[in-house]
Amino acid sequence: MKFASKPADENHPYGHGRIEPLITFVVVGFLISSAIYIAFTSIQNIQTPHQSPESWTLYILAAIILWKEISYQLVLRKSKETSSSALKAEAWHHRSDAISSVAAFIGISISLFMGDGFETADDWAALFASIFILYNSFLIFRPAFGEIMDEHTYDDLVSEIRKYSQEVDGIIDTEKCYVRKVGFKYHVDLHAIVKFDITVKEGHEISHKLKDNLKLRLPQIGDVLIHIEPNE
Repeated sequence: MKFASKPADENHPYGHGRIEPLITFVVVGFLISSAIYIAFTSIQNIQTPHQSPESWTLYILAAIILWKEISYQLVLRKSKETSSSALKAEAWHHRSDAISSVAAFIGISISLFMGDGFETADDWAALFASIFILYNSFLIFRPAFGEIMDEHTYDDLVSEIRKYSQEVDGIIDTEKCYVRKVGFKYHVDLHAIVKFDITVKEGHEISHKLKDNLKLRLPQIGDVLIHIEPNE
């Protein structure tokens, strides 16, 4: 038997839910493009003799680093509150700017203090930063790709769902539990085991109590489709 008060995609259509990881892909694309541009420019500058940058650029870089790191922390905090991969990617967009600025700050400092022969220190630092940005782009891309492919990567949430299901009177145990992320919410397909000799009405009431308890305990859940299974 299956009991659900409304279709799982009524308020959060899967088509709309797919927009969020696609935005993540776009941001990751910007990160990769930036890293490639930084690497290309750094290699060109390393091969071209040039003077050390002016010392005043360190003050500008210090301000940029502070601003970008604050932006990263604020956006990252919001991404955790909303479980948004797009906001996480945007946070890392700010962090990548901070990283490249830190690398430039270190490189310029070395160039200024060490003098002749170290004019390309900031370019080497920027080249290293571009590699770091590419690596973190992959770390951001991989979960978003798994999300759009409906990979099962929510073991912690499944454990919580099973635990809170046991709080509902009439629920003997849980069986299958599938979770998919749609936008900022999680949609759950849960098989709940109840006594085999209860009426359809009783099973319907138990399923609603279970759904209400799960949404109360886990606000990140958008909807729950419950399958009632007899214990014998």
